Amino acid sequence: AAPSTMEASADAQQDDQQRQTGPALSQHAPNLAGSVLEVPDGFGGSLLIRIQNMSSTADLGVRLDLKQIALRCRNTEFNPRRFAAVIMRLREPRATALLFSSGRMVVTGTKSSHNSSLATKKFAYILERVGFQPQSYIDFKVQNIVGTVDVGFPIRLEGVVYAHPTFSSYEPELFPGLIYRLVQPRVVLLIFVSGKVVITGAKKEEDLVEGLRKVYPVMLEFRKATVSPVPGKGSNFVAGEGGGVAAAAAAAPVRPHCQVPTLPPIVTGNVASLGKGGRGRGGNKETPRVRRGKDLNNTFEGHLEV
Repeated sequence: AAPSTMEASADAQQDDQQRQTGPALSQHAPNLAGSVLEVPDGFGGSLLIRIQNMSSTADLGVRLDLKQIALRCRNTEFNPRRFAAVIMRLREPRATALLFSSGRMVVTGTKSSHNSSLATKKFAYILERVGFQPQSYIDFKVQNIVGTVDVGFPIRLEGVVYAHPTFSSYEPELFPGLIYRLVQPRVVLLIFVSGKVVITGAKKEEDLVEGLRKVYPVMLEFRKATVSPVPGKGSNFVAGEGGGVAAAAAAAPVRPHCQVPTLPPIVTGNVASLGKGGRGRGGNKETPRVRRGKDLNNTFEGHLEV
């Protein structure tokens, strides 16, 4: 009776722990946990960072025959003339791997560290079934995490680059976003006028959170107070069918002095028979002269005066 009582109490403690912390994550099933990070903004609200891509590397510790892998595995691409690696894809979790002959592997396309690690294990298991036994320890490392966030207000990028020239660079002729480079954590933020921010270069989810927490006060300081209206939709905008600039131009009256005068046709005669002054070979005195510079100027001035 005593062992059964102890087992029942242990099960009850495990159930209580799951109710407090939520259901336990399975190591062998893909999960969306970690793809969205919540960051407090310091003013009672919060910002959401959505992880868009995660790149990781692994070393299987065995030489790979890429041709055999491409022939015996599904969902693979191999074109050695274009790229010296096999491209292998997984459906669950959704990931893509680049397999090199040295045994190195690059995994991209996942949105959480859990899914990236799980995809690496699945790729290693597929290679093991084909006949390439990887080493017991796979050197798995996350190399880059890309996340996006919307702060919800427009930003004056010129003010940011003027106040923080050491960390930021802004060339609107080359790229519409401001590049803000942090030293600690070592991440890069691409800040756009609309308030959208792309964070890249992080190796941990905590780096994304810390980078946004440090730069958010700067973006809040240079928040745009007023937003300029869309061109063509001001007070002079003509609504209705064919509205806008074209309708305003059509509705405006035509002024008399803006009319372009019509010039009389220039008589050229027979070009083959005309020489200097209209008396060329085969020409006669009745052949009209070709109008040249002074005659044309006099004609223009006479019509413009009218």
